[in-house]
Amino acid sequence: MGTLLRAASLSNFSDVAQQMGLSPRVLLREAGLDPAALSDPDIRVPVAAVMKLLEAAAVRSGCDTFGLRMAESRRLSDFGAVSLLLAHQPTLREAIDTTIRYRHLMNDALVTTVEEFGDLVVLREELVVEEPAPTRQAHELAIGAMFRMFNALLGPRWRPHSIRFTHARPADLSVHRRMFGPNVQFDSDFNGIVCSGADLDRPNPAADPLLAQYARQFVEAMGARNTRSVARQVREAAYLMMPLGRGSIDQIAKAMGMNVRTLQRRLAAENAEFSLLLNEVRRDLAVRYMANRTYSMTEIGRLLGYGQLSSFTRWFIAEFGAPPTRWRSDSGA
Repeated sequence: MGTLLRAASLSNFSDVAQQMGLSPRVLLREAGLDPAALSDPDIRVPVAAVMKLLEAAAVRSGCDTFGLRMAESRRLSDFGAVSLLLAHQPTLREAIDTTIRYRHLMNDALVTTVEEFGDLVVLREELVVEEPAPTRQAHELAIGAMFRMFNALLGPRWRPHSIRFTHARPADLSVHRRMFGPNVQFDSDFNGIVCSGADLDRPNPAADPLLAQYARQFVEAMGARNTRSVARQVREAAYLMMPLGRGSIDQIAKAMGMNVRTLQRRLAAENAEFSLLLNEVRRDLAVRYMANRTYSMTEIGRLLGYGQLSSFTRWFIAEFGAPPTRWRSDSGA
């Protein structure tokens, strides 16, 4: 069984599909999902099937913003039991830390990092999947949901410096501007939000420490302990760090709080190998980046950790059986 997430990720799917003249239940069955997921938000469904569903709905409807339209009506309660804890965190920074700690109770495929550069904070989100697949709709849904969470905690006047997506700009930006305002950037190096550090530390006037304590006990009782394998953690770190030029075993081991020998020993105990895990991530990211025609081959190579185009080309031929330019042309990417 692949990575799972709560069926709450499909909140508003039916409404948007029907607005586009589509049958939600037919689309779910075609994606291999039980239509019961539309009525029970706590059912666990495969991430790969949800991504397939979102992309199919976007293609079938001709709507590039299908996932973002789903996010427009998201509420804090859609995060499930964790929302009780989020609502009573004293600051947005601690709310974000809470989503990172308990993400396996919401969406185990979505990883988030917080990076600070002076007063600017970069919140990066990445989807960790078993097989390469289009991610445009899933990324727009995930970042849209995070944006809505920030609005719920900080109020509608909050506006970040920018919203970033790695995919190409759509023909119509009206939904993005309605949701995020004017500062949306495409063809970026990462998917996420850039905001002020002061926003993250602004007090949450609705926070109640006693209710937060009760909510944490409730969430912990649900089995919130992190049980991800080391191999899984390596893949998550690689998705986030490779595009930043930090995908070596030394850098990833350090990010995971261990030395290289310890990481290799723990991977061996799981019958996993660092180089193979890194290559799986590189293959998936390559397919994603190749789908965005605004990325040159040199840029794609850089994002995948290659300083020289020739090195990237050799790797690509070995993995996909054709030079990257021809592969992109033949695949229609």
